[in-house]
Amino acid sequence: MKDLGHLKYFLGIEVSRSSEGIFLSQRKYALDLLQETGMSGCQPVNTPIEEGLKLCVEPNQVSIDKGRYQRLVGRLMYLAHTRPDLAYALSVVSQYMHNHGEQHMNAVMRILRYLKNASGKGILFAKNVDHQSIEVYTDANWAGAVDDRRSTSGYFTFVGGNLVTWKSKK
Repeated sequence: MKDLGHLKYFLGIEVSRSSEGIFLSQRKYALDLLQETGMSGCQPVNTPIEEGLKLCVEPNQVSIDKGRYQRLVGRLMYLAHTRPDLAYALSVVSQYMHNHGEQHMNAVMRILRYLKNASGKGILFAKNVDHQSIEVYTDANWAGAVDDRRSTSGYFTFVGGNLVTWKSKK
């Protein structure tokens, strides 16, 4: 066995150590995704999804490149390991993996435009914190889905001020 030193990069996740703690991000992965999709020169936006956006399956909608849509959403889901700010937007667009249209692809493109604005975001696990404090934040959108009137809920859990779990679920 050989000691390779401190972890710096693993499976697309960058690990940075500092006096503040350990920072995990997927900056390179996000920038590569923008480059591969031709969105590196796009106009950035401040939010991953439009406020109040209600996606649904339109009757007679024309499906656009199913493989491309599924690949993009899948690659964006991998980003959610260090990007909890994408959880809700990805839960919305992933519901239409097999039946999507132009409005759904536009929502995915908006997430990419958001990445352009915030490619370096990630998770900081801070040092010297009170590990006995636990905070949980939750929210729900009751019967908010246009297609089936199902609810969406989500939560974030912090232990000692560090984000440890998050989830958004329909």
